[in-house]
Amino acid sequence: MSRKKVDSKEVGLELGLVLGRYFLKTDDLHYGYWPKDLEVDVVNFPKAQKNYSDFIFSHIPKNIHRILDVGSGSGNFSKRLIENKYLVDCVSPSRYLTNQIREKLGDSANIFPCMYEDVKTEKRYDLALFSESFQYINIQVALEKSLELLSENGYILICDFFRTDAEGKSPLGGGHSLSNFQEILSQFSFEEIENIDITKETAPTIQILDDFLSEVGFPFRDMIRRYFQSNYPGFSKLLNWKFKERFKKINRVYFSGNKNIDAFMKYKTYRLFLYRKK
Repeated sequence: MSRKKVDSKEVGLELGLVLGRYFLKTDDLHYGYWPKDLEVDVVNFPKAQKNYSDFIFSHIPKNIHRILDVGSGSGNFSKRLIENKYLVDCVSPSRYLTNQIREKLGDSANIFPCMYEDVKTEKRYDLALFSESFQYINIQVALEKSLELLSENGYILICDFFRTDAEGKSPLGGGHSLSNFQEILSQFSFEEIENIDITKETAPTIQILDDFLSEVGFPFRDMIRRYFQSNYPGFSKLLNWKFKERFKKINRVYFSGNKNIDAFMKYKTYRLFLYRKK
């Protein structure tokens, strides 16, 4: 029996939660929403994340009772929904994050510990919520599954970033192509209710990441490198040879200095979409 590989995106989310808890005292895993009057500083990141949650919450349609939170992170937003009298179920494919949700929500929510496409239930939901989770799911699969799980006139609410059609190679990974998403969506019976561009309000989060890499990531990388080269020169050479391409990719993705607001504004568009099932 082959051993299942650990998905790097899953590890990234789990690591993000651990680092966020320790350095920022936050349990959220999403971008921040930065209005003009909020200074872009790491100390304000939890406030910006709360703004983001408030923004999503304010766009939940009226007369919604049962919500499926797809990709629930650590369960923070689900907890808020439950406190506001919504009936909530969670989809969480990460074992670590699922345990966090269980500790936080107890018996107040049912958790599907699987991929969205593997959810099996007789329940039907008034709203399927994707808060920075839509990017991890195949578009066709996500829409087909949502049609299956939504009640009559149910809604999909997506708050996530998408790739633009800008020329050149983006230094920022992730996200579906917006044009491809809209093309596939046109084949489904969903009516667009809202389409709000919040790229400017979310982009400063990239500055926080860039500052973290500059002030913490670079020095940490260099200290580790010097330590191994000094104390284990043979092993260090072996690692550099064995994982040469992997190290190149890590340096290109995380330490190139190209992950910045300008790149985000060019290659990404962050949207809140609300659709109603016809």
